[in-house]
Amino acid sequence: MSDSDNRNITRNSLFILAELKLDGREEEHRVKVRNLSGGGMMGEGSVKVSRGERVEINLRNVGWVEGSVAWVEGNRFGVAFAQDVDTAVVRQPAAAPDVPAARILQRPYSSKPPAGPARKII
Repeated sequence: MSDSDNRNITRNSLFILAELKLDGREEEHRVKVRNLSGGGMMGEGSVKVSRGERVEINLRNVGWVEGSVAWVEGNRFGVAFAQDVDTAVVRQPAAAPDVPAARILQRPYSSKPPAGPARKII
């Protein structure tokens, strides 16, 4: 498929933050995802990338996705994913942690008054 054929793929405009790692480096860079399709994304950030460079991007609710930089223009760049991504999953609100709110707010019940003398609160 040529570059002009890729422009016909449906893209979703959105704004989410994601982490990006360059191939062979552990350092993560925060980038803005401006639009997303099943096969790629447009990112924006201060990280310097080059066309053809291999990257990994941590997308919300999906995790790390491998890809390569397809184009660069200023602080914006395109990434072609190695495997298709379900854009509906990425667009969903971030998954909540597996800690029920009741566990956080619940205090153990005690029928005994606190030990020691009562304090006067002013």
